[in-house]
Amino acid sequence: MKNKVKVFRAGKDWSQQELAEAVGVSRQTINAIEQGKYAPSLPLALALARTFATSVEMLFDEGAA
Repeated sequence: MKNKVKVFRAGKDWSQQELAEAVGVSRQTINAIEQGKYAPSLPLALALARTFATSVEMLFDEGAA
C-alpha cells in the first residue's frame, strides 16, 4: 500500500519519533508504514489523518500493492 505519510510528516518538519508520539505508536511503526511494510489499522489511519488535518484517502492509496 502506497502512502504519503512521509511527505505529510516532512511538511510539518517532524521526526518519525515526534509523529509516533503524536499518534501513540512506536517510531518503528511509523518507519514501517512509511516504507510500505505495514498497513495501519483503521484507528491508526484515522489518527494519522486527524494529526495531519487531512483524509485517510489523501494519506493512503488502497489500490497500490
